[in-house]
Amino acid sequence: MRENITKLLALMLGGLILYTSATGPFESLIQRGIFLALVILLGLTLYPLGAGRRWRPLGLACDLILATGTVLACGYVAMNHERILVELPWASPRDMLFTGVLVVAVLELSRRAIGVIFPLLVLAGLAYAWLGSAIPGPLGHRGFDLYYITETLYLGDLGVWGMLVGVAATTIAAFVLFGCLLLHTGGGQTFMDLALRISGRSPGGAAKVATVASGLFGMVSGSAVANVATTGNFTIPMMKRLKYPAPFASGVEAVASTGGQIAPPILGAAAFIMAEILGESYLRIALAALLPAILFYLGVFLTIHLVAQRRNLQVVPDDELPTWPEVLRPERIIPILAALGGLFYGVLSGRSIQMAAFYGILMTVLTFVPFALLARRPLREIAGKLLSGLIDAGKGMVIIGVLLAGAQMLVAMIGMTGIGVTLASLIVNVGGESLFLVAFIVGGVCLILGMGIPTTAAYVLVASVLAPALTTIGVEPLIAHLFVFYFATLSVITPPVCVAVFVAAGIAGTNWLPAAGEAVRLAAAIYVIPFLLLIYPALAGFGSAFDILLASSQGVVFVLAFASLMSRVAVTGNRLLDVAGLGLVVGLALIPGWLTTSAALLLLVALYARRHQRLAASPAAPGTGEQRIAEKRPDGQSPGATGMMAKETRS
Repeated sequence: MRENITKLLALMLGGLILYTSATGPFESLIQRGIFLALVILLGLTLYPLGAGRRWRPLGLACDLILATGTVLACGYVAMNHERILVELPWASPRDMLFTGVLVVAVLELSRRAIGVIFPLLVLAGLAYAWLGSAIPGPLGHRGFDLYYITETLYLGDLGVWGMLVGVAATTIAAFVLFGCLLLHTGGGQTFMDLALRISGRSPGGAAKVATVASGLFGMVSGSAVANVATTGNFTIPMMKRLKYPAPFASGVEAVASTGGQIAPPILGAAAFIMAEILGESYLRIALAALLPAILFYLGVFLTIHLVAQRRNLQVVPDDELPTWPEVLRPERIIPILAALGGLFYGVLSGRSIQMAAFYGILMTVLTFVPFALLARRPLREIAGKLLSGLIDAGKGMVIIGVLLAGAQMLVAMIGMTGIGVTLASLIVNVGGESLFLVAFIVGGVCLILGMGIPTTAAYVLVASVLAPALTTIGVEPLIAHLFVFYFATLSVITPPVCVAVFVAAGIAGTNWLPAAGEAVRLAAAIYVIPFLLLIYPALAGFGSAFDILLASSQGVVFVLAFASLMSRVAVTGNRLLDVAGLGLVVGLALIPGWLTTSAALLLLVALYARRHQRLAASPAAPGTGEQRIAEKRPDGQSPGATGMMAKETRS
């Protein structure tokens, strides 16, 4: 019965998203009230309290109380939206009760879905607003009573019903639905096959497949952890089957899934929130993130390539690779191209972002259905694919919805108490006039605050508290927000609370600590890319075309040299000389100007020319990783004999 209720609620939420994407949202408090009510009700069925335990009846009673209270609280706001926004009424005991139910429901669902860290942060924010007068020193404030906190959280559009929930209920929801329908109508397998075809036969092919596939999935996914769980269940077993070390396989998947969160068009849903906070267009945010994302994947690919050559990591066997005609069949490629075409038409024609997503959804359906009918698929199967996309979109919005509702509560308390401005002032006082010292402090605090929190909620938190420290000392607001966003994103692969690594290591059946070490080394470039944005604002599109070209060249040279350094590539045969040479390239690339960029590029070319000479002069050795794997295994089968899973999946 619970499963049927879950499907019904997910369909209702997916239907709401589809309808309002096509026709436009309702009045703000109506849209957000209905959305949050459905999210909480669906969350209570997806994450039931005490499931499988003897005290489940008690858990069911608690869930029913929360469900009833949520419906009443959200329904009251939706029905009285005009009075709330026009009159700004005083809080009554009933309002305090409804607020308490919503806070408990949101934080309890957050605890069930992702753990205790995020709910504790929100509770700390609420307690700080209430008890601030008892805190001595610069962090103290006059304190606010429960009535005032209720009015802020519940009776207006700055608390629970604020901008973050509004973006979740419209823009993010529309893109989640777009991504789910695209994946359910065949896009997911096409992404995987494209990744296999593009990278499978190069050194470290299986790791590169994971990088491409997870990057593609990550562009339409809102969570690095969910991305690991989705693509990692295919890529990690494939890497292990080809004798890749389990920690390395885990690190590759965690990093690739994290990279998808900083890549346009969605940036893990943060692009839409950043656009709302900064008042910039969504297209401007996506373009600003494009070059840094390219630099990140360039660094990851080169690191994997060099490590694969040094460790002699195998390529993907031929019998696990789809053929190009198979991948590029019209019924597979045309729906994806049409969907992306509809999306970009909507963006470039100036439509709202949710309307652009609806165009993508519409083109997905209009191209998938005819091809499915031509292939003589049963109507029930076609309808099932589309309904599954709606259901998965509804389920996918649960975690995003409750996290952004909780984050909105925290942001409201930060704004009400002024703690964000206070912390920014303290950081600037410690860092003084040094841009990089302030940035280093901000980056470190972002990593700490983001640990254990999904990307979108982590960005909201650090943007509220830490971005002002950078803008105070003259950093462009967009660059400041990209800076804190990248470090908040990196928290999912940074020890000790590296949740993406935990999931990947669990799939690989290995210890998380060496996996985290591999992940940090593979992603080393992205820890520096935010600082490159401070040195070269043109990487985010600031300046002339000449400035952007120069910054791009410097970024590429830096990333190539830094990735070579981190992969411990052997250039001259002397480790100290290798480190000195590559370190000099890195240093030159960090100094703005064509002369230093040209010098860095020439030195890097010379180093790699020397490496090529050494490899050419030495006999083809197993360590070069150039030979293909055709030998038999001890059991008499070829290495590709275990590749039937990919074939079966594609069929």
